[in-house]
Amino acid sequence: MTTTVESPPDPRAETPARSAASLVDAVFRAREFSIAGALVLLVLGTYLANPRFLSHQGIKDLLLNASILVLLAVGQSAVVITRNIDLSVGSVVGLSAFACGKFVAGTDHGVLTVMLLGVAIGVVCGLVSGALVSFGRVPALVVTLGMLYIIQGVDYWWAQGDQIGAADVPDQILGFGSGSVGVIGVPYLPLISLVLLAATAYFLRGYRSGRELYAIGSNPEAALLAGVPIRRRILAAYAFSGAVAGFAGALWLARFGTVVADNAHGWELTVVSAVVVGGVAITGGTGTVWGAALGALLLTTIGSVLIVLKVDAFWQGAITGALLLLAIGVDRIVNLRMTAALRKRSARHGNGA
Repeated sequence: MTTTVESPPDPRAETPARSAASLVDAVFRAREFSIAGALVLLVLGTYLANPRFLSHQGIKDLLLNASILVLLAVGQSAVVITRNIDLSVGSVVGLSAFACGKFVAGTDHGVLTVMLLGVAIGVVCGLVSGALVSFGRVPALVVTLGMLYIIQGVDYWWAQGDQIGAADVPDQILGFGSGSVGVIGVPYLPLISLVLLAATAYFLRGYRSGRELYAIGSNPEAALLAGVPIRRRILAAYAFSGAVAGFAGALWLARFGTVVADNAHGWELTVVSAVVVGGVAITGGTGTVWGAALGALLLTTIGSVLIVLKVDAFWQGAITGALLLLAIGVDRIVNLRMTAALRKRSARHGNGA
């Protein structure tokens, strides 16, 4: 009788794909830690210059100001990961905020109804953009830039110079936008942003459909050969981005009360900057929503710091642009070095086989 003895697995037989994933994760964890470190240094430096910056009200205002931008960065990340972009998010926020304001003006509608309306408006806008990009195969830059102008035109036509005042909005909606929970009074809006952020991060890493977004952004041809439904995934990413933008518009109404046609005008570039600064590669396939949220918090903090230090607001745009260029440059350098490192690892695995 012949006995077959199985040899133990060779530790050198780790697949290059798994090794590559570990390397990419390590790089972007380091990127997120560096952003968090820069944020801490920025806050501490401003505190030394003006201790009132970290007062209870100062921290509350900082969190409230960052909440909507964090939400938009989370939605934008899902699109950018697939190697696309959504430049219409700012105009969707404006349209959703104005539509929700018109809907609730002089009524007693509740918070849930307003939020659902905002999400529905955003989903419709996202599905239109996503369908043109995924099924129509029109470049994402062209589609979403066109949607930006279309939505803005509809909003201006609808508003006719009118605005929604806080006196027209039900008290329960305004109370939700300024309300807080707990003994120390943590505002609702940052908590909502944190919950959505954590849920999205878990979905992208814990579910196959979420990981497929990364596969599409990394290599669309390979993803197609692997059976990934690319068109449906891209459509879903745009629908999610639109839903988040519409939800952010409803929160905008609750937060500020007063709404005009051009709310969040120009925010699309700020959102893209936050995502890229946070480590989500503009070429797709890498990055996390946690990094995008840190990027949004960093940009918001910079704006608040400039106000506290009485620096001209012009410099906020200049600093944002400089950070965007720096982030793209860093991504390029990191990608080149990772490519070289992966080639060396693949060569070693090939020689050890």
